Amino acid sequence: MNYRLRHNVELVERDGENFLMSKTPLSVLRLNRSLADLVERGSDGKLISASALEQGVMEQLTTKGFAERVRSTPERNITVPEVSIVIPVMNRADELRRCLTSLTQLTYPHGKLQIIVVDDGSSDDSPLVAREFGAILIPSGGVGRGPAAARNVGAAIAQGEILAFIDSDCSASRSWLCELVPAFANPDMQAVGGQVDGMCTESAVDRYEAVMSSLSISSRELTGSGGTDTFYLPSCNLLVRRSAFRSAGGFKDSMHVGEDVDLTWRLRDNGGTISYLPAGNILHEHRSSLRSFMSRRFDYGTSEGMLQILHPARRKRMTLPPLLVLVLALCLSAPFTAGLSLLLAGGVLTIDATVVRRRISAQGLPITFSAILAGRLRAIGSLAYYLCYHLIRYYSTALVVISLIVPELWILFGTVLACSSGVDYAIKKPKLSFPVFAAIYLLEQLSYGAGVFWGCFNKKCFASYKVDIFKQTLDTLINHQSKDNVMLSRQS
Repeated sequence: MNYRLRHNVELVERDGENFLMSKTPLSVLRLNRSLADLVERGSDGKLISASALEQGVMEQLTTKGFAERVRSTPERNITVPEVSIVIPVMNRADELRRCLTSLTQLTYPHGKLQIIVVDDGSSDDSPLVAREFGAILIPSGGVGRGPAAARNVGAAIAQGEILAFIDSDCSASRSWLCELVPAFANPDMQAVGGQVDGMCTESAVDRYEAVMSSLSISSRELTGSGGTDTFYLPSCNLLVRRSAFRSAGGFKDSMHVGEDVDLTWRLRDNGGTISYLPAGNILHEHRSSLRSFMSRRFDYGTSEGMLQILHPARRKRMTLPPLLVLVLALCLSAPFTAGLSLLLAGGVLTIDATVVRRRISAQGLPITFSAILAGRLRAIGSLAYYLCYHLIRYYSTALVVISLIVPELWILFGTVLACSSGVDYAIKKPKLSFPVFAAIYLLEQLSYGAGVFWGCFNKKCFASYKVDIFKQTLDTLINHQSKDNVMLSRQS
């Protein structure tokens, strides 16, 4: 396996000791000599080709955000597993034709492919299209049973070691399978998801979806196994080991939204590993009109109530460093204190950075005061964004209603919306003006939030609104860094 240091990470030597330093987020890790020699092989952006013994350490550095994996496609003469591609369809003949056409152009060995189309009671030419391309065509067993049930029917007759799920309104890139299948060389890997890009760019909604789609997970690789976090993989670009899929019981037939979240969480609960790779991309034809866009976001939101019942241990989490929360609160109160609270915020921030600097210096870690201060400022910005995003995501409808009764609260609502949408606009860089982006952003949050409430109301379960709050102390931060250093040193 090949690795490289992330772009914001550098190897630093100070007083005969070696450290890995990440600037965003701010973190430092002390390395022993042998591990420093290994990492030094990745200087100037070079690849680190890790042996079997070295991969364990590099995986730890990857998990902690200091390194990233660089995967390569398999050589053509290397044995590859058989893959069964399962496509659910209902009344999408044109979209299915486009999807199947893309599959004929895959670079994966065609002799290792089995293509299964599951018809969910179509009244158009979808079955004829499937037969035209030589796909295995089977009925779902009803009309409109839903994609989850249709996928299960297809998986039941699949012969491939790997099940590859793609939707009929998607088109696969030529290297789709070649870029994702190698991840299953890890015997613990049970599911792999790939990148999902927007197919259309004509409308404002298209351009919004191109950067803000809930199907687009991340620009970097993510991995999850145990734990209670909410990381999942979307089913429109999902590869699952067939044995793991069957052991988990497949998708829940009754779920028409959120079934992919439920399945990948169950795979993790069973002790397996799932991974998202920013590769193996497919193009998805998003809903282009505002009405259909909002309807779909509402549908997504309704799944939260059921998911909370099925997985009560998986809740939203937020870490709140007490001093940084105080600084943020003082900044927000500035309009009501004639700016005096800003001076207090500056003082608290300086004290916080000084204390962190002393604690880190005592451990011999090479971080300057200016770097610490910059890191704490970024942490405050991140804290403000996540708080605003959570409010606008789950309580936007309530904020609008309350603001109609208490007009003064429009300022709060506008500030929360501007912060959340402004950060996403700056990071995602959509091909839209900010006012248009913010308007669609607000409609998305209103639709999703309304869906969450409706789903929770129907299931009589409002646990989706509960957030587990964790307090991060300076001792926790410093001790965590020291513990990591000991663990990595022993293994290298």
